[in-house]
Amino acid sequence: MSAITYLNFDGIAEQAIEFYAEALHANEVKKVKFSDFPQDPNYPLPENELNMIMESSIEFAGGKVMMSDILPSMKSVTGELVKGNNILISIVIDDKQTLETYFSNLSAGGYVIMPLSEMPWSSCFGMLADKFGVVWKFNSDADKFLDKVISNKQ
Repeated sequence: MSAITYLNFDGIAEQAIEFYAEALHANEVKKVKFSDFPQDPNYPLPENELNMIMESSIEFAGGKVMMSDILPSMKSVTGELVKGNNILISIVIDDKQTLETYFSNLSAGGYVIMPLSEMPWSSCFGMLADKFGVVWKFNSDADKFLDKVISNKQ
């Protein structure tokens, strides 16, 4: 079993998929639009929603991020999309070169919260918000830090 980060967008999921797939050198991209399924004649989707993303995933470096659009016609059920700090994506990779590449790629059009640098808990840590407002945390050796702290407590 694995936990997968899932991002919702307000009609721009396809742009986000393209950006993340390129920035993270995705080895597999899957996407399904609402128009890919037959419509219920009793509840047809408005034309502007048919090309929105129903479900997608990008896979990279052993990780996966899934994304979709929230349909305007469903907002009475799902609620409005709210950008905020309630979700972030953490990339933990021992390969600092790959970490630096992802950090550089994802910061394009966004802003760096904390540049990649050595910290007491990591030899290479940083944070940024990408151009879609999603916060990313980068850590070269989070597991080593967690294991060390836990073993010192015992």
